[in-house]
Amino acid sequence: MELDPLILSRIQFAFVVSFHAIFPVFTIGLASYIAVLEGLAFKTGNPVWVKLSAFWTKVFAVVFGMGVVSGIVMSFQFGTNWSNFAQASANFLGPMLSYEVVTAFFLEAAFLGVLLFGRDKVPPGVHLLAAIMVAVGTFISSFWILSANSWLHTPAGVELRDGAFFITSWREAIFNPSFPYRFMHMGLASFLTGGFVVAGVSAWYLLRGREVEANKKALSMCLWLLLIIAPTQAVVGDFHGLNTLEHQPAKVAAMEGNWETSGNVPLLLFAIPDQANQTNHFEIGIPGLASLILTHEWDGEVPGLNEVAVEEQPPVALVFWSFRVMVGLGLLMIAFSAAGLILRKGGRFWRSPWFLQGLRFMSITPFIAVLAGWIVTESGRSPWLVYGMMTHAEGLTPSLTGGMALFSLIGYIVVYGLVFSAGVYYLMRVLYVGLEDTHDDDEHEVERPKRPLSATHVPFEIEHPGDDMVGTAKPVNQGGH
Repeated sequence: MELDPLILSRIQFAFVVSFHAIFPVFTIGLASYIAVLEGLAFKTGNPVWVKLSAFWTKVFAVVFGMGVVSGIVMSFQFGTNWSNFAQASANFLGPMLSYEVVTAFFLEAAFLGVLLFGRDKVPPGVHLLAAIMVAVGTFISSFWILSANSWLHTPAGVELRDGAFFITSWREAIFNPSFPYRFMHMGLASFLTGGFVVAGVSAWYLLRGREVEANKKALSMCLWLLLIIAPTQAVVGDFHGLNTLEHQPAKVAAMEGNWETSGNVPLLLFAIPDQANQTNHFEIGIPGLASLILTHEWDGEVPGLNEVAVEEQPPVALVFWSFRVMVGLGLLMIAFSAAGLILRKGGRFWRSPWFLQGLRFMSITPFIAVLAGWIVTESGRSPWLVYGMMTHAEGLTPSLTGGMALFSLIGYIVVYGLVFSAGVYYLMRVLYVGLEDTHDDDEHEVERPKRPLSATHVPFEIEHPGDDMVGTAKPVNQGGH
């Protein structure tokens, strides 16, 4: 069987990007949360905020490190697997990636050191500034990366001459038509991810009765945030969808499983797309709702995939179901946010075991939703690498063989598997220890959970006996044993 280097290269890039994407989407939201905690600690002097900030800063450091390791190699693939694309887009992507490093990565790295190790070594105001700068750095980084990625979907400010893209307007290229919507959509997704992870971990601690006061405060903050962000994300997603309909109608047609251009198009809740026969099987839908959502009119016309050549159609089934996974999880997030508001009366939001258990489950869902959204976005662009201007096949490295692509794909899977396993193991250890391993500013000592005495844990030590071979017992300082 002959190995297809194009398919393997696409799988490899999809794997690397999907693996990497789950880390920034968490750290962006978490960095802002830490900055808020540091601001509260600076303003109130309450040691609870310090304890929460110290704990979540440890988590941030681990996840940030995993994100850096997994992200560095992504750009290497442009040279190894996509050299034609790298050469053609160098005038735009080269400066964009360098801007991200110079303006964001250096900023994050420098101030992260102060945030991690400077709590008792720099003035409180400087430590707060470090937290704010780390948060700002994450957004600057996402600005450049999302601008570059959005340009692949809605290229602007360039012209293609002799196989290379030349910049005609940097403003139009950077602020391309889909960028504002994608930037807002991903920014809100980061807050949702950070909020649900913090809420889920806090819920787990509350179920175990650990650091109740601190985790109750953390959970309360997150529920207020999610109550605002989750519905807002739905509104922004609607605007993003309208923008996609304008610039990438084939993607929207695949998302809706719509084959024929027509009005009064139903919103399909279930269907099995059959791309070979250009139809769906076992459709279950709500009449007219897709037209209403996409055109804001019940009989609005929605484009069908029949207007696109078969070879230029995206993989419909993959896009169709990934979109429904993303939307379904988004609705579930809104439901949990509303439930938190209902349970807030009488403090039931932190006393209801079913709700806390549900939040534990929900801490995973933003990552799944983000990956599903990326699949919709990137697979929906297929077969275009730069939409309407360069296909994946045209951007592939000419000398790349299937064997070479398979070898590098296996290598990435093995290495990333080891990195992920080690990172998750250490992260779980941090979460298991919890807030008890963070000091508060009043006592300046580590507070650890008390362990019950056992037969081998004797709270006495024997002084060195003298010549009479008789020793005396004295109590051991329990705090240091």
